[in-house]
Amino acid sequence: MPLHFEAFELSALLPFIAIGFAAQLVDGALGMAFGVISSTMMVGVMGLPPAVASQRVHMVECFTTATSGISHLLHGNIDKRLFFRLLIPGVIGGLLGAYVLSSLDAAVVKPFVLAYLCAIGLYILWRGLFYPPKIKEAKLIAPLGLFGGFLDAAGGGGWGPVVTSNLLIQGADPRKVVGTVNSVEFFLTVTISATFIYHLGIADLAGATLGLLIGGILAAPLGAWAAKHLPAKQMLILVGIVLTVTSAYGVSRAIN
Repeated sequence: MPLHFEAFELSALLPFIAIGFAAQLVDGALGMAFGVISSTMMVGVMGLPPAVASQRVHMVECFTTATSGISHLLHGNIDKRLFFRLLIPGVIGGLLGAYVLSSLDAAVVKPFVLAYLCAIGLYILWRGLFYPPKIKEAKLIAPLGLFGGFLDAAGGGGWGPVVTSNLLIQGADPRKVVGTVNSVEFFLTVTISATFIYHLGIADLAGATLGLLIGGILAAPLGAWAAKHLPAKQMLILVGIVLTVTSAYGVSRAIN
């Protein structure tokens, strides 16, 4: 399917630049929520079908995750050992999830996934408020990468919320978790996008998609800076708030 560039006005593009900027700023600093925030806005504001929104978000994430990953590398936020332990299982899970989504409707399971993420968000918020984490090595990594990659593709998002939140629960260093998970996400997103293109073709590059891309790339370096300088306790609290609010909103939309 050919790629079309649709005419658009700057006034129509600016809101989506703002959405992309805000979503990537949160994602770069906290390791999650670009897909959730962007998909919610594209479906709720633009009225796009969820599958189309998911495909366009993943196309944008090919660029934003590349920029974010480079920024995290420059800021020293990446754990090399954790990176490679997540990479291969995550890519395999993404391939499987994209294949499933291109064949089946994942809307039935999505409310349950979002409810789980909401519960995880509340737990992280509670832990951040009352029990500052003791840094230790995470044990459950490969299965988490496989599961997170599958959900990210099949559910239209979830790599950051699933992987980042669970690694934080295991006690890993928040700064290293955010940087590493964001960097692995680039390779995951490229894999998922390529699989979608193979099975579904490529969506038209509309003004909204371009706006998300511009805003996301502009915000990526700021997110990496915030991940390095924000104290761990405050990071956990913010992760819990963002994950709980976005997941709860997603549940309410999914069941109504």
